[in-house]
Amino acid sequence: MESRIRSIFLRAMQTLLVGMASLLSHTLLAQEPVSTQGEQVIVPELERRTIQEPKIDTEDFEVGVYAGALSVEDFGVNPVYGARLAYHVTEDIFTELTVGTTKTSKTSFELLNGSIQLLTDDERNFTYYDIGLGYNLFTGESFFGKRAFNSDVYALGGIGNTHFAGDDHFTWSIGAGYRFLPNDWLAIDIRVKDHIFSSDILGVNKTTHNIEVVGGLSIFF
Repeated sequence: MESRIRSIFLRAMQTLLVGMASLLSHTLLAQEPVSTQGEQVIVPELERRTIQEPKIDTEDFEVGVYAGALSVEDFGVNPVYGARLAYHVTEDIFTELTVGTTKTSKTSFELLNGSIQLLTDDERNFTYYDIGLGYNLFTGESFFGKRAFNSDVYALGGIGNTHFAGDDHFTWSIGAGYRFLPNDWLAIDIRVKDHIFSSDILGVNKTTHNIEVVGGLSIFF
């Protein structure tokens, strides 16, 4: 009887020890990183960064000044200066108002005949006003060194008025330009523009082409 009780007690102890060993082994395995082909897998600790989205300006108006040279047909090339106000309807389309003025030179006929004056001093003032529509043909980036800046190549067309030789002339204007933006509020602009109107100043009615090349600065607001 005593040997039977001892045998039952030993079996119970053996079962208890086996259960405790199995539980301990499962616990240790759960705490160890999973390994692949005998190598320990490294679990990286990723540090989350705070990302700040750039603010995109929404200014649509642009105001600027410009200066350059205007070739008035039959009256030479003279300095011109002016101002412009533009409204950007979309990213590609804009409208603008421009006003510019120059004082023309004497014609070759006047220079050869000093006693003849075709125009008075006031009549030599060439002033134009026009409203135009512009379209950005190529929008991209210009690189200076390692820095990239936004830029546009655009086309222009418009109508307006030119006051010259004491008279007003209905004027068509066409042109093209290059706009370079060092930042989000300043623009550097270079453009070529032709002011086209009919004139009979020299006694013959003809269509004149008056081409200007100017550069300017403008700000967005």
